[in-house]
Amino acid sequence: MPATSANLGPAFDCAGLALTLHDVVEFAVADSGLTVEVSGVGAGELPTDERHLVVRAFRAACERLGWTPPGLCVRAENAIPQGRGMGSSAAAVVAGVVGAFELCPDVDVRDDGAVLRLADELEGHPDNVAACLLGGATLSWTTPEGARADRLPVSEDVVPVVLVPEATLSTHTARTLLPDLVPHADAAFNAARAALLVHALTAEPAMLLEATDDRLHQRQRAAAMPDTIALVDRLRTAGHAAVVSGAGPSVLVLARRHPDDVPGDAAAVREVSGITPDGWRVYPLEVDHGGARVVRVTPGVSSS
Repeated sequence: MPATSANLGPAFDCAGLALTLHDVVEFAVADSGLTVEVSGVGAGELPTDERHLVVRAFRAACERLGWTPPGLCVRAENAIPQGRGMGSSAAAVVAGVVGAFELCPDVDVRDDGAVLRLADELEGHPDNVAACLLGGATLSWTTPEGARADRLPVSEDVVPVVLVPEATLSTHTARTLLPDLVPHADAAFNAARAALLVHALTAEPAMLLEATDDRLHQRQRAAAMPDTIALVDRLRTAGHAAVVSGAGPSVLVLARRHPDDVPGDAAAVREVSGITPDGWRVYPLEVDHGGARVVRVTPGVSSS
């Protein structure tokens, strides 16, 4: 399950980007009971019983499918930072739902539309879960029938870099800081930038700095993450398309690949690293185009 970054600046709650940092979750149907093992990020901190988010999502999908396995074994190897705006909860939700669809004996072919709708119900918004499920950059929206999403062909010149602080911030806390009403001028500003973002991501990365400008949600949450907003401002002043990653407090930079870059050594990453304060981890990543991937190890066992 890939990490994700949502919003991408102006496209609040409707745009997401899958990144090459992954949680790996293994499922197996057992004769009885529940076993949950967690390694990597969150080991010793995340619950290892029915409260685990992967298990809760799995159970919700089983209920939707009308199937109850006699027992379940879950093993999660996590790499996505938790509580930092990189889609850790979305990855857990998608893993649980996909795992149930893959193991259910009554499902011949997984319906990604149904997976997305249920994952959106569980997560509360479709931006991260859509990118995690489908990969690449996604646009998502809701209809009376539920969430829908589609992928964008991201330019190969886009290099995502995520800057992660030690501090955490819950999505719920970040959302409580948003106003109920916004000025019409700010809404129009973001609508224009969100449209431009699609063009910049797919065809004209040189326009990413302008395309990632925002007036609806980032500045409004500055009180909860002042260091994040200060870093975004420094990076943007230096010409980098920096935004708050999801609800924060991480920062996403949509850097541009230089013609003389060599694999694993992008000049833009070095420039961004030079601006980033001590204490922040720098993740030079790529766009994950595969989304949620499933490998069947043996009959009755799946890894997603």
